[in-house]
Amino acid sequence: MGLSSLPLVFLLAAAPPLGAAALPPVALPMSLEAFETVLQQGDISQLSAACADADRFGLQERLRLLRDRLMLVAPSPQPFAVVMANARALLACKAPDSTQIVLSRYGPGPGLQRREWLLLSWQAASAALDQDRAALALRRLADGDLTRLDTELLIVGQSEDGLPLTRSALDLLANHELAAGRPEEAVTVLLAGRTPGVVASRRLGQVAELLAPLDPERSDLLLEAALDQAAAEQAWGLAEDLLRLQLRLALQRGGDAERPRERLRRLASRVDDRLTLLELEQISPDWDQQRLQDLEDQLRSPRAAGGHASLGESDSSEAPASNPLATP
Repeated sequence: MGLSSLPLVFLLAAAPPLGAAALPPVALPMSLEAFETVLQQGDISQLSAACADADRFGLQERLRLLRDRLMLVAPSPQPFAVVMANARALLACKAPDSTQIVLSRYGPGPGLQRREWLLLSWQAASAALDQDRAALALRRLADGDLTRLDTELLIVGQSEDGLPLTRSALDLLANHELAAGRPEEAVTVLLAGRTPGVVASRRLGQVAELLAPLDPERSDLLLEAALDQAAAEQAWGLAEDLLRLQLRLALQRGGDAERPRERLRRLASRVDDRLTLLELEQISPDWDQQRLQDLEDQLRSPRAAGGHASLGESDSSEAPASNPLATP
């Protein structure tokens, strides 16, 4: 019996599938032999690459060995470029405290070197959650003028697409001061900002919240200024957040919360935000059971008109005809 006499179904089963895509190779860490060679003989760039490899695969013992080696590979004194490369390699090795030790081996003068040194010092302090040192680095970068930090964008992470995520150094400094337990300093920093519009509105709202227990009257004035900025930019989602803050602060003080509640209800009605209307109905002292049920029914279809997925920052064509934040 020859091959041609085999049933066709068996021949087809034995054949490789047409157009079958090859599986991608499985990613593996650096071999032990290669790692030991780099550990003993590698320069700073090779050690840094080994750190990234060990971190990617969660090889903690390799990271420890590489950190120890990086602390010895370029003993002081070294030129600026070597010190910075060594410090960056330690940061790649998840050793921010050691990064600061290496940075301390070089004291840059005024100019670009000092700027680069301060930014890396901030990055290491931020990674180590050392709020005091991070704040100090940014204040030194400002050199006595906090407004310089307003337009200084620092990388704080990566998006899902691998693109850098940035934040204003001014906002980062305020966060460091707040995390260090210095809300008054955070207020001063935020008020130094000069960027108008939505950014200014958010900052004023944050300052108003920080000042609420210290200076309620000033807090109220700043919150109104924040609402004015949000209305001018037609940033109705932000305006709702600010009105929620105003309502919460009024309730905390035990004062009359009807005015902020009514302002929020009016804005939510104008932008058809039924989720907020439902929340307001739930906390209302004279809530209506039928209205509450109607709102809950409408929210079961979030993509329908007025559903909770419909609210965003409005463009000019979607903005209310009049300012819904105006005091009644």
